[in-house]
This record gives sequence, structure tokens and C-alpha cells, in this order.
Amino acid sequence: MGFFDKLKKITTNLFSTFTEADEAFFEELEETLILADLGVETAAEAVERLRERVRKEKLQDQESVRASLRQVLVELLDVGTTELNVSTTPSVMLFIGVNGVGKTTSIGKVAHLLKLGGKRVLLCAADTFRAAAADQLEIWAQRAGCEIVRQHEGADPGAVLFDALQAAKARGVDVVLCDTAGRLHNKANLMAELSKLSKIIDRECPGAARETLLVLDATTGQNGLIQARTFKETAGLTGIVLTKLDGTAKGGIAAAIARELGVPVKLAGIGEGIDDLKPFDAEEYAEAII
Repeated sequence: MGFFDKLKKITTNLFSTFTEADEAFFEELEETLILADLGVETAAEAVERLRERVRKEKLQDQESVRASLRQVLVELLDVGTTELNVSTTPSVMLFIGVNGVGKTTSIGKVAHLLKLGGKRVLLCAADTFRAAAADQLEIWAQRAGCEIVRQHEGADPGAVLFDALQAAKARGVDVVLCDTAGRLHNKANLMAELSKLSKIIDRECPGAARETLLVLDATTGQNGLIQARTFKETAGLTGIVLTKLDGTAKGGIAAAIARELGVPVKLAGIGEGIDDLKPFDAEEYAEAII
């Protein structure tokens, strides 16, 4: 199944019955976009932008209206680069998010993606709270052909990250991918751990290219937006990894996050395989929505 195939199903009927861009069409379009999980405010803005274009450009035929809607969605998603910043040696990526969203799995897939691009990658098992988290990450390190730094369960996450950064500098590693404990976004003490990890990176690798990537499960819909808002306030997000897009028709959450938080979706997960995490493509996404 390709990118966003299930998302396409929810909007198929809308344009199959299209006759003209009248008020009834706009109302149905807004309802459809809400069903696709763009959220009420983002759906309303998308429809208002489209309505204005239709009026100014006197669009009426199906294809021109579709093309205009596609462009509106692409513009909503254009809130920053979707490229991963790996411009220094080493570069460091922190992966954050609640338990169960596919964070550790996504790290393994990102490692594979970077390896394909010729990067030397080191995984850091700083999720020391969840039982067997380091074991799971080690399995992904082996699959991706990457090195890993880990300690015993319950170890200080900052100490693990310190060791990983020292190893990266000694071995000439290009990118360090750091797993963190899955945390509920309303747990202030766990959020404070992210600040500690960030300070260690600043101290040990000053000037290093940084990414703080929030992993979100697309099937959680608008709850994912709430998570993203809170994590952004606490951790200063640079991007979103949106997982499980193969299992939902509600991937519109990507547009809601981009519009409301100004944080770009950088990667999209569309399956379980090691190759099933792809750079996010706004054009392809917009095409799927319509």
C-alpha cells in the first residue's frame, strides 16, 4: 500500500459527485476534511482559502477546483524544511513521545534511512525506564547495521547519552539517534529529563546540528495535536515523525499540526518494514487528501 492510500478513500465520493463549487460543495468539503482529522479550525481555513480562490479565479470545473485545493493544502503544510539536519559531525537527534507510538521502531528505520545515505550512525539507548527498551533498540541497531551505546535498565539517561556522545566523537560517527523514555505529556518530572539531555548535548557537542523529533501515532487523531502542543512548549520541537499512516484514514492531523503549531512533518511511517518510513511529501499528501 502506497502513501496515504486509506486516506484517499474518505474523499473519493466528494469529487465523484462534484457538479459545481457552490455553497453546498464547500460545506460538504469542510465536513469531509474534518472527518479526515484536519480539525475544525484547519478545515475551515482550508475551505475559506479555496472559496476565495474559486471566486477570484472563477473556477468551476472539477479539475481546476481539485488543483486549487491541492495547492491550499500544500501551503498549509509549508511551515519549515522537511529535511533532517545532519550538517555537522556528529549531528544529534532526540526522539520523544508517549509510549506505544512506535518511537523505538522509528529510530531503527531512521538509522536505516541515514545509512542508505552514507552516514555512520550510532544509536543511544537512553530509554532506561521501560523494560527491554534497550533490547528492542539493539535489535533495530542490528537490522540497520549500526552501533549502539546502552547501559543497564534503570541507569541515568544522561549518563547513557554522555557515553554515546563521547563514543561518537571518538569514532567519527555522523549522526547520534537518541531514544528517550516514553512519557505522558502531562508528567512534568519526565519532561524535565528532556531539558537535562539537551544541556548534555550543548556541553559535549557545542554547535552540533540538532533535531528534536516528536513521534506521533496518526490513529490518535486530534489527541496527537494536544500531545504535540505540550511537547513543543516543553522541548522545542524541530519536526514530527507521523507513524501508522497505513492503518488510518485520518492522516489529516499532519495539516493540523503544521498550521496550528508551525512544526513540519518530516517523516511518515506507512508500514512495519525497515523501509516503510519515508521523507514526508506534502504534494503526495495533498493529492491523497483530495
